[in-house]
Amino acid sequence: MKARELAYRVLLKVEEGGYANILLDDYLNRYELSSLDRAFVTELVYGTIKYQARLDWFIDQLVKKAGKLETGPRLLLRLAFYQLNHMDRVPQAAVTDEAVKLAKKLFHTGVAGLINGVLRNYLRNPKKIKLPRQEDDPLLYLEVVYSHPRWMVRRWLDRYGLENTIKLCEFNNAPADLWIRTNTLRTIRESLQERLIAEGCEVAVSHKVPEGLLLKSAPPLSKLSSFQAGLFTVQDESSMLVAHMLKPQPHQTVLDVCAGPGGKTTHLAQLMEDKGLIVACDVHEHRLNLINENARRLGITIIRTQLQDATKIGEIAKAHYPLILVDAPCSGLGVIRRRPDARWRKKPEDIATLVSLQKAILESVLKVLAPGGRLIYSTCTIEPEENFGVIEAIKASHPELKSINLKPYLPYEPAGSEETAQLEQGMRQFLPFEDGMDGFFIAGLEKPLPS
Repeated sequence: MKARELAYRVLLKVEEGGYANILLDDYLNRYELSSLDRAFVTELVYGTIKYQARLDWFIDQLVKKAGKLETGPRLLLRLAFYQLNHMDRVPQAAVTDEAVKLAKKLFHTGVAGLINGVLRNYLRNPKKIKLPRQEDDPLLYLEVVYSHPRWMVRRWLDRYGLENTIKLCEFNNAPADLWIRTNTLRTIRESLQERLIAEGCEVAVSHKVPEGLLLKSAPPLSKLSSFQAGLFTVQDESSMLVAHMLKPQPHQTVLDVCAGPGGKTTHLAQLMEDKGLIVACDVHEHRLNLINENARRLGITIIRTQLQDATKIGEIAKAHYPLILVDAPCSGLGVIRRRPDARWRKKPEDIATLVSLQKAILESVLKVLAPGGRLIYSTCTIEPEENFGVIEAIKASHPELKSINLKPYLPYEPAGSEETAQLEQGMRQFLPFEDGMDGFFIAGLEKPLPS
């Protein structure tokens, strides 16, 4: 199967409800492709999904009765327009010819003729397609030019203003950085960095987390001997901050709810020097399997997984825990650049549903937080209802809870007075356009000892 057809088939499965990253991995592993073709397919899939609204703007202006255009032909046109507008090294003639050949193979001559006519009509005068202008309609401009759902950019526009919303959209559309976390149970960061360079990687160190390394370029990770030896795992830089905020010590006991797939769980184990106990719960068995697989590869022995609904833990668990991590299910609007199809799956009503779930989880786990114990709540979203709103609601219903000053737990020096103030108040919202990293929220709560 040629690269463009493979990309088309992945996109078709995504339209049917599949997840782009899982499908892409499956198809790339199923077919023998050169490294160049693998990279080409990956960019075609992620780029076409990411810029879907912008590509549809072109299609809807060039196709008569575009509203009746079926999914398959629309996907072929999206693929073609992505190449024509975002991949300068691909010859225009090749884009058109390959799109027409694929249309003939997949459909009939009528569709092939439509594809051919639309693309050649566009190439005769590309400038006749005008994108929305910022000064005429800022919301439409953001929606189309930066290819984000209207409801999403409306929220950000109201909250952050036009300039920061543009920065946020640009961040979401940029290629995601590949961060890894050194497995400090087996090596140190400096030694891992040297080994990765010897294995053909271009590496930079994180200035925010002591275990973090940025892979600027690298062979497939599974082929690296350092990965096979369990010397590192993939984890985003902002995500690595969470375990540091809980800061467990060796021989302590930690409850980690919503723990799958185990990035933060295994990080906690590293900080504990693989001594003590981590009870890792998740409602999905396949996510528990991922935790166990990650732990085995990294040489971690202190994690005990449990299939458990986090909203029921308070009714079932008999033990009380001095340290609890709640990495809550959330809308994920802080990590959109890592999940290009997520922006089109999310709905505004999802946020209210998630807020109810987040509160229910916290209400449950607070029942098993030991007196004097600490709880860290984290999400990978930038929506205030899921973050500040949830914590404020929980504190209102539990006035005995105290916010934890998070500044002493931060593994880097705060950037300024605003960050320091947030940390001292026990909550920190990381924003891509301010912090240069994925959107993340961390809050700390403490249950006081009996008087």
